[in-house]
Amino acid sequence: MDDKRQPMSGDPQVQPDPLLLTAQGLSKAFGGIQAVNDAEIHVPQGQIVGLIGPNGAGKTTLFNLLCNFIAPDHGRIIFDGQPIERLPPHKIALQGMIRTFQVARVLSRLSVLENMLLAAPHQTGEKLQNTFFQTHTIRKQEQQLKEKAHVILESVGLAAKVNDYAGALSGGQRKLLEMARGLMADPKLMLLDEPAAGVNPTLIQQICGHVKRWNDNGITFLIIEHNMDVIMSLCDRVWVLAEGQNLAVGTPAEIQSNTEVLEAYLGQ
Repeated sequence: MDDKRQPMSGDPQVQPDPLLLTAQGLSKAFGGIQAVNDAEIHVPQGQIVGLIGPNGAGKTTLFNLLCNFIAPDHGRIIFDGQPIERLPPHKIALQGMIRTFQVARVLSRLSVLENMLLAAPHQTGEKLQNTFFQTHTIRKQEQQLKEKAHVILESVGLAAKVNDYAGALSGGQRKLLEMARGLMADPKLMLLDEPAAGVNPTLIQQICGHVKRWNDNGITFLIIEHNMDVIMSLCDRVWVLAEGQNLAVGTPAEIQSNTEVLEAYLGQ
């Protein structure tokens, strides 16, 4: 991927993108195990940022801290200019930070379309009194959301599965559904946890294509991924964790040639 957003060193005409997400001093211990230790990460608006590291490096724990699925012992998290480390996960999602999981979480006994519709925030019909006094508004909104869901599902190749149970989808299709469902919330930032894990090569290419297109349309990404081809082809910048601590940060080319990374992550 062309490094279209990184300013050339010393070029006064090119300004770096503002930070959409910044976290500093994040720490989390489980009993006597320090899973994340004084870690930081910065995600500029409009970029695709990678997060890599060996197994047990603390990557998913860091994701959980950023979304407050797990409360940090210490640290500060700023998203879109606002501190969020004390907000519950659903309020962080409402502010525009959406995450996926290593194993896609879908509502198996609901249809693909129902999964999509449930993800849309601020629905008028969520409040009981509105079901009596704003029925016209509710019906209009439901129709608009169905149309939006169909457009998104068409874009990820799941239009033919719209009425199928989500539990009947393949693992790769579930990952596509989870990402598509996230788009229903009009996210500013999507945190993808190993989107290529367990997915066949053809579908991996499709997922990468979707991420690039969504990024071109204004969505920022932070991606955990063990598939180095995915990370190196997608990302503008890559952060490396090892034993819960920051090890390196740089462009994909810089990370590929970093001797500390090669030793810690690639085993060389």
